[in-house]
Amino acid sequence: MIPLSAPAFSGLSIRGVFTDIDDTLTTEGAITADALAALGRLRAAGIHVIPITGRPVGWSEPFARAWPVDAIVAENGSVAVLREGDGLVKLYQQAPDERELNFRRMQQVAQRVLAEVPGATIARDSAGRETDIAIDHSEFAHLPAGRIAQVVRLMQAEGMTATVSSIHINGWYGEHNKLAGARWIVRTLLGRELDAEIEHWVYVGDSTNDVLMFECFPHSVGVANIRRFEAELTHPPRYITPSERGAGFAEVTAAILAAR
Repeated sequence: MIPLSAPAFSGLSIRGVFTDIDDTLTTEGAITADALAALGRLRAAGIHVIPITGRPVGWSEPFARAWPVDAIVAENGSVAVLREGDGLVKLYQQAPDERELNFRRMQQVAQRVLAEVPGATIARDSAGRETDIAIDHSEFAHLPAGRIAQVVRLMQAEGMTATVSSIHINGWYGEHNKLAGARWIVRTLLGRELDAEIEHWVYVGDSTNDVLMFECFPHSVGVANIRRFEAELTHPPRYITPSERGAGFAEVTAAILAAR
């Protein structure tokens, strides 16, 4: 990981930024003033800003309304929420009948996790989830590494995709992930293909569930707190910020705007 500096994005004509939310935009569970101001500066410069998160769509709705962003892609790429006039609209990758079937199956897996993994608890934001389940490992509960791995194995044995964020273990049915969600939302909102212009986009993240994005985005950045996952990263980001969490995101923004 190369220390981020102002010349990092020189001459690249950055068009958009995808960013994780928890421990990337937020610090101690809330967005900081510098990170929020950074979102606004990007939008004011005509740069698309799309947070993409494992958080539920219900949790994301107030932030989609309040933050200066194009949309928020939630639940690891399966659903997006965006402002439309005075309201919000949700867009899904899965058809309604598929979502209903998968939801029932996921609740059964969640109950199996609770029964078989000592100390496992459902994430407190689960009431807002529509297309995945989440087990808390570091937000309000602590689950040791061995138990986290046990949850992942159980989800995978049930045919689910499973990823580990800085706070939750997420599991879902379907082919979507953060990268597929990024491609989908660029096509849906902008009518363009992300892969054709990925050299002009930046991705910012902080944990192992960002690895696919780090691998595919040539201009990927980890905020400094990613160091705690460094040994587990199969593909690290290209750059790392001097500061952690929201302050690190503000540094990414400053580097992008300095290069324009």
